[in-house]
Amino acid sequence: MTAKLIRNAYEAALTMTAVLLCWAVALALEDAAGLHTDVLVLAVALTLTLAASQRTADVRRRLTALVVLPVTAGASVFLGRLIASHYAIGAAVFTAGISLAIWIRRYGTAATKAGTLLTLPLVALLVVPGPALPREAQSGLVTWFWSALIGALACGFVWLVQGVGDRFGPWRAQPAPEQAPRRSRLHPRPSTRMALQMAAGIATAFALGHLLFDDHWPWVVLTAYVAASGNRGRTDVLRKGAERLAGATLGTLLAAGVAAAGLSGHASVALMFAVLTVALWLRPLNYAYWAAGLTCALSLLLGYFGQDAQNLLPTRLEGIAVGAVLSVASAWWLLPVPRRRAAAARLAVRPSEG
Repeated sequence: MTAKLIRNAYEAALTMTAVLLCWAVALALEDAAGLHTDVLVLAVALTLTLAASQRTADVRRRLTALVVLPVTAGASVFLGRLIASHYAIGAAVFTAGISLAIWIRRYGTAATKAGTLLTLPLVALLVVPGPALPREAQSGLVTWFWSALIGALACGFVWLVQGVGDRFGPWRAQPAPEQAPRRSRLHPRPSTRMALQMAAGIATAFALGHLLFDDHWPWVVLTAYVAASGNRGRTDVLRKGAERLAGATLGTLLAAGVAAAGLSGHASVALMFAVLTVALWLRPLNYAYWAAGLTCALSLLLGYFGQDAQNLLPTRLEGIAVGAVLSVASAWWLLPVPRRRAAAARLAVRPSEG
């Protein structure tokens, strides 16, 4: 266990180094070009989520990332504005995009990796509070050009730090062993099941999120996505939903405590990075640690944008609970994977679906 914690700490340090480098450059761009603070959030979100998928990537996959991520990051700006101005249409486009990224896994490893890259800006869109900001703040948000540039910078810093770590660090990346191609006997295919389940959960999360929580709908949608992503069956979604809810509850309480202590400004930003580092370190042990750290960091971030973490505590927990319930319900009642075929489904979810 000690060796695993040390290795986890090393990987977390590599990721956070790339995050801080990208954040620092984005900070300089924000000052030089007069951009909105959300460019910093986008830099952190994209670098943080990209690092894991690029850790063992070959040259071809990295070149794919360099093309796909900036393009989708730029497109996500238009989607964010569409959600802000025409909520129902924007929600439908978001749902279709996130589901398509899952459905194309049926076409093999390359399509699976491309789908993963497509989802990163969409998830970042839920983290960056742009679509949930007041209408008068929309005009100051980062443009598609700057978003695309941040996507390219995220790729560059991730590759730089991971390459230096592999060359001079104590450990090199360990590629996962290749799985032999195997056609799933499930009908419809696992990728189709997962795409439909995700679409149902996300669409309902958008509807209920806006109806019940108004501008705080991203909490519901983000939780519905996280709990259902990588769905390997009903039990898996139920476990992740429970872990997400437990971790988010702890993270929200921690953020409320920080707000009560009066910590704000640069100190809260520094604390946010510290929390993310610890969450990355402990994530391989249990997803609840990551959920707690991410939720705490998001609470600190939204506090930086002027939201009251203490007064919003009950609303935040209710939104997270609703999102978790929706993801579990879609996995249990819409094309559920039979228990006796769970092992086959776990194999079929992998890129070599056939």
